[in-house]
Amino acid sequence: MNLKPVVTLACLLALAACTPSTDTTAPAVAPTELAALQTPPPEYPLELACADIGGTVTLSVTVGTEGKPTAIEQVGSSGDERLDSAARTAVEGWLFKPATRNGQAIAQTIRVPVSFNPPQPRPDACFALDEQH
Repeated sequence: MNLKPVVTLACLLALAACTPSTDTTAPAVAPTELAALQTPPPEYPLELACADIGGTVTLSVTVGTEGKPTAIEQVGSSGDERLDSAARTAVEGWLFKPATRNGQAIAQTIRVPVSFNPPQPRPDACFALDEQH
């Protein structure tokens, strides 16, 4: 039995496996979606919570490539400027994992509803506020 052709073929196959590919197209990288990392709730002004004042503020938030809000626009009001302001202030400090396309971070704009729901039952601190008025 002649083993020389088998050995030569095996050597050629091994060499082909080690030769760099001439294909220059990069493999597609799956996109990723924007993800919230740190989104603590806003500070609910005690006097508004105790007065049973609540509502939902809707913000349009552009998250930059660093994962931080770069632009915040109010598109819906809670009906109380103090709640609207508290929502904007909180969102300014939020952190996200940015969306990616082709392996690169991209800016993305999302709508964020921020709700203020008066606590039930009323916090004990409300009774101290009642006594001051």
